[in-house]
Amino acid sequence: MALPNVKGSGVQISELARRAGVPVATVKYYLREGLVPAGELTGATRARYGEEHLERLRLVRALLGPGGLSVARARAVLAAVEDPGTSVHAALGAAHRALPGVGAGGAADLAPARAVLDRRGWRVAEDSPALHALAAALEALAATGAAPPDEVLDRYAEAAGRIGAQDVAGVPTSSVAEAVRFVVVNTVLFEPVLLALRRLAQEDASRRRFPTDG
Repeated sequence: MALPNVKGSGVQISELARRAGVPVATVKYYLREGLVPAGELTGATRARYGEEHLERLRLVRALLGPGGLSVARARAVLAAVEDPGTSVHAALGAAHRALPGVGAGGAADLAPARAVLDRRGWRVAEDSPALHALAAALEALAATGAAPPDEVLDRYAEAAGRIGAQDVAGVPTSSVAEAVRFVVVNTVLFEPVLLALRRLAQEDASRRRFPTDG
């Protein structure tokens, strides 16, 4: 059952913690750090909390837990979520930039990576960490003499495009906070699934191409 919105109603911190599945001490820590807004005071040391607090608590848990963000990085994402002028697309971009796992990639030449995107008609920000990571990866491949031909990159990009479109189609539209939480959790926790599926597919393809008696 959803919590009521706070305006003369709501629940105490113990119930908020129970609904969110975290210890009360964790909720108090988030409150002290300003990651979750204060509740409506009902006494000198008591307050009540509503649905907006539960939503924020779940988002903070996703950012600091599966997302692996520091408190400072989480604050940056939350600032984007709280800004009334921030679109869902901009908030998701802020989350992507804060997430670990795809570094800036150094000062690699962006042209080869841009060429891949241009052939697909993809439009991304020039400072996208993933763009710079792709550029660095392509540069490393070229340095070893293993630069993949365009047709190979295009096949990978085509497959990635289908996955990306499916991911975005599943983003909830109930609120910016829920959208960001969905993206953080699904990006971080689903990427190992994609890697595992790729390697399993390679194993199966190898068995089919190079059959053995086993």
